[in-house]
Order: sequence, then C-alpha cells, then structure tokens
Amino acid sequence: MLVSLSAVLLLPAPAFRSMALGIMLAVAFVLAATLTLLPAVLGRLGRRVNAGALHRSRRGAGRSEGSARFAAWGERLWAHPLRYGVPALLVLLAPAAPVVGLRTAMPSITVVPEDSSARTGYAAVQRAFGPGAPGALQIVTPAGQADAAALLRESPSIAAVIPAQHAADGSGLTMLQAVATVDPSDPGLAATVEQLRERLPEQALVGGAAVENLDLQSMLDGKTPLVIGVVLAMGFVLLLLALQAPLVALLGTVTNLLATAAAFGAARLVFQDGHGAGLLGFEPQGFLDGWAPVFYFAMIFAIAMDYTVFLLSSAKEHHERRRDPRRAVVGALAHSGRVNFAAAAVMVAVFFTFALSGPLPPKEMGIVLGLAVLLDAALVRLVLLPVLLRLTGRAAWWSPAWLRRVLPDIRFSHE
Repeated sequence: MLVSLSAVLLLPAPAFRSMALGIMLAVAFVLAATLTLLPAVLGRLGRRVNAGALHRSRRGAGRSEGSARFAAWGERLWAHPLRYGVPALLVLLAPAAPVVGLRTAMPSITVVPEDSSARTGYAAVQRAFGPGAPGALQIVTPAGQADAAALLRESPSIAAVIPAQHAADGSGLTMLQAVATVDPSDPGLAATVEQLRERLPEQALVGGAAVENLDLQSMLDGKTPLVIGVVLAMGFVLLLLALQAPLVALLGTVTNLLATAAAFGAARLVFQDGHGAGLLGFEPQGFLDGWAPVFYFAMIFAIAMDYTVFLLSSAKEHHERRRDPRRAVVGALAHSGRVNFAAAAVMVAVFFTFALSGPLPPKEMGIVLGLAVLLDAALVRLVLLPVLLRLTGRAAWWSPAWLRRVLPDIRFSHE
C-alpha cells in the first residue's frame, strides 16, 4: 500500500497528495498497531484467544477442511494447467478489451442529484443566459489591451463577453469574462480555451473554474503514465526483494495488470457507455472521472500486491523446503487460499456497498475496486498465477548468482 500510493505523490496537485497521504498514514498506523498492540493483546489472552472457536478449527495439526480443498484445487491446476488457465485468461481479457476506448474528464453537473438546488440553479442559468453561462471564462490582461475584448467577440465559440472589470489593487490588470457556446463540461470547451490562448496577447491569462478543470485533467493525462510506471517498477522491486527470483517477481507484477485492465474496461461499459445505469441509479457522463485512472490504479495495484505476496511468499517457503515446484504451488494454495478468499470477500462486499450510494464518484470507486479485487482474487491468484508457476516450473524460482549476492537473504519459514 505504502509503495503504490507513494507514487501518487508525484502528482503536483494538493488534493491528490492529501488523499494519498491520508491513506498512507492510516496504513502506517494499522501496521504499527499490528506489530505492537496486537501481539501484546494476543500474549495477554494466551490460550483464551481460542475461546469460542469453531469445531473445525479445533482439529489437530493436520490440514483443515478448507485448506484441503484448496490443496486439491492446486493438484487439479497442476495436472491440467491449460484447461483452467486459458478460460481464466479469456475471462480477464474480455472485459479488459473496452479499456482501449476509455475517456476521462472532470465531473460534470450530472453527478449532482437532479432535485438539488445546485443543479436546479445550474439549469436555470443555462436556460436564461446560454449553455456556457454557469462556467464563464476569466481572461486577465494588462489594462488598455482592447484587442483582447475584440478577439473574444470575434470568436465563434464565444457567445457573450461581459464588460471589463479593472483591478482595485493598482496592479493595472483588467479581467474580462467570456461565456462559451458550450456547457462547461463539454469536450469542445478544451478546443475553445486552446484557441483563445493562441490568439490572445502573450500577457493574457485564461482561467476560471471550467479552465481549472481542463488544466487539471491535462496534468493528470500527462502524469498518469509516469505514476503507473513508477508503481509497476516499485512493485517489481518489492517482489524481487522478497522472493529473490526475477521471473516470479515479473509474473506477479504483470498479472496484477490483468485484473486492473478488466476492472477499468468494465467501468467504461458501465459509466461511459451507460450499461446498467438504470439499475445502479445514475446518469452516465460519457466518461470516467479524470482522477480515477491514476488513483484507482494505485489502490488496485496495492491490494493486488497484498494477495500476490500472500501466495508467492508461501510458494517460496514451500519451494525452499523441498525444491519441488509442484509442492510449492499446491502448498501455497493450501496455505494462503483461505486467507486470500476471506480477505477478498470482505473487501468486495465493502466496495460494492459504495456502488449503492447516491453520488456518482463513490459508485465508480465501488464498481472499479470491487470488480478488480473480485477478478484478482478469484481468477488471477487462484487460477492464472498458479498456472504460470506450473508452466514455468523450476525456471520460475531461478536467480542469477550476482543477484543473490546483491539482494538481502530473506527466507520464509514457520519454524
């Protein structure tokens, strides 16, 4: 979590940095409590911690019924990897395909409930003064530049120009307000702003709430590839340090992308194209919120990395004991399958609860994160990644001698 969300700090926007820092602080406090308070409480409780345990958990040291089932599933995957791996891959690729046409933009007025006073007033202003009236453009120029006002009036994409207002602080600046011919959230406004910035005098500054959204979206579009690349690189390094096997670390990193792509592809069908909008009770905007790809990607990758570490660290532990790739896969599923399944079930239930909320942004978060966790835990961790370990065999755990000398010696063991 800390590694993935730290990449969001690369965005030069206080809102995103504050959200990332808030979540990182929460994770840090939970980690501190887990390493200090929780062991102290468990030590104080002693054997009483098992009071009220289920009957099945009181069995002997052998495998529980749930672990045995996951072990049997691992044996089945080992015997028939392509029978299960290929369908799982196709199920992931099918919803991932629409991600190619995903569009992003800042939220429009449609995210506000129809019966709210803000949306009612927004519609009234548009009816009375034109589509662009709720988000007038603000142009600041040095006083005396009459050509700026003339250029604004000549522009076919400007419906009206409000008389100039001179600065009261003696700075010699003048502010003109221009009403565009399109809604402030219309994609065509970007072309209007770009045209004005090219034609207006060099000292002129074009701003306003609608332009702020456009500039923020442009910044996000430019920084998103960097954030995604940093998250992937740091995730790979983290797995490499923990597992000391380049191929396994690469497989864990790449497979994390599949569930992420599938979740965003499904989000495009739901929130951009409007499939299921009536069922979820929202009005589609024709795009996904602009901050969703970078922030949700970091969140999804962090959660997926948790399950990856659970599975692969257990596989490495079993491989270190017997140097048997088959026992590594089967043992990892038997040991971590229940943990992954239970943790994913809780997170999916929580995220899908957000999808039932009123505002659109929580719905987007609930659907994207819920689907990503569901697909990652059910298909990637329980099917695809074990199948890839089966197909790569001993090569998955190979590590060059120079790398073993560089990396710290980390061994996994319950002893």
